[in-house]
Amino acid sequence: MNLDPQRRPATSRGFTLIELLVALVVLSVGMLGIAKLFVVTLQGNASATSRLYAVNLATDLADRIRANRTAGNAYAGAGANNNCVGGVVGAVTCTPVQMAANDLLLWQQQVATTWPGGNALATVAFAAGLPNTPNTYTITINWQETGTGQQLSYVLNVQI
Repeated sequence: MNLDPQRRPATSRGFTLIELLVALVVLSVGMLGIAKLFVVTLQGNASATSRLYAVNLATDLADRIRANRTAGNAYAGAGANNNCVGGVVGAVTCTPVQMAANDLLLWQQQVATTWPGGNALATVAFAAGLPNTPNTYTITINWQETGTGQQLSYVLNVQI
């Protein structure tokens, strides 16, 4: 047994500088991995949000089409401000075609504010049904994903 307090056994010297540097490198690589995971998660959330907006906007127009069934292929035309608003006070009587043009204008404005900078294109195609078959509306929203620049699209087919 060694009673000299100044002298330590040779086996108990503590960490060397090389061991400390290796531990620092391992810790740094781990932190970089966590940062990359955080960035990928943020990009995934942004993409999911854009897809959710596209689904909501397409179903919004589908509901407008269902409410105005007699407009036919007017929903495949151009949007116009016909001042068609619902409600008792200040309501304007509109034809189904005028209501369809007004619905398209409002919907296209919603699409433009959802993806600012002209990064989105929303279209509606109409296919008349044969006798005893429903009309088909194809609602398409194309947009450029922010951050990645990837072109994405959502297509909804509605039969009425």
